[in-house]
Amino acid sequence: MKPAARTIEVNGIKLAYFEWRAKPGNQEPALVFAHATGFHARVWDAIIEHFPDRRVLSLDLRGHGRSTGDPIDHWQTMSRDVGAFLKQLRIRRAIGIGHSMGAHTLLQCAADMPDAFSRLVLFDPVILAPEFYAAGAPLFTSDAPHPAIRRKRDFDSVESMIERFGSRDPYDLFEPRVFEDYCRYGLLPTSDGAKCELACLPEMEASVYASSRSNTGIHEAARQVDIPTLIVRAKQTDLQDFKSSPTWPELASTMPKGTDLYRPDRTHFHPFEDPADAAAIIERAISE
Repeated sequence: MKPAARTIEVNGIKLAYFEWRAKPGNQEPALVFAHATGFHARVWDAIIEHFPDRRVLSLDLRGHGRSTGDPIDHWQTMSRDVGAFLKQLRIRRAIGIGHSMGAHTLLQCAADMPDAFSRLVLFDPVILAPEFYAAGAPLFTSDAPHPAIRRKRDFDSVESMIERFGSRDPYDLFEPRVFEDYCRYGLLPTSDGAKCELACLPEMEASVYASSRSNTGIHEAARQVDIPTLIVRAKQTDLQDFKSSPTWPELASTMPKGTDLYRPDRTHFHPFEDPADAAAIIERAISE
């Protein structure tokens, strides 16, 4: 199942996406996947393979993967890009599947474009309690940036990245095939061709974390999304790390057709720890 790599122009950038064609005669709604901060479209491959008959579109969000774009200061920049993408491709009544920041983005799109999706499956969307957004001040600034800005940005090869991070937390939680996809499609050749560098540069990743309070209307948007929406939440801990769920536990209850699925046996990286389990959750949700 090799997808076609495509790009379109939206909002002054080139937005890359990968498309898996539906089996001839299959008229079921397309599946649209959106990834987390610092990831890319192809981390979903191991899940997408569970849906060989469906049309699937997996996006590289702005500044990630093979999409262009500078650092952002507002999360609605992402949702406006995805909205423009859906309009250009005339996507309607799709199944939106997102993780983390990508899940937040799809929920905002569903509020802005009521006909775009017929159902959402959101793995641990970065939608925190309302008071988080009321706090106002950004968590990080140019003088005190998010630690992601110090990430190692270049590698001799894909294999060297795999070797460097394979045994490190949280990458050691990933199913091996997903971790390889994360590395293999998360690097691009440097301009001189001598090395590889991160497809999502540290400055871009840090800007997304720094602007995480920017979408102050996300809770109002959630209340407007009148389609079946499954919120899959991972375990929550007091640790300030990437493995704890950032999702407000009451989120689903504020949505007209929201359902909460609490999975304390999984971390925030649930789709990549156990892609077969994530695919089964998606399958059950879209078969209801």
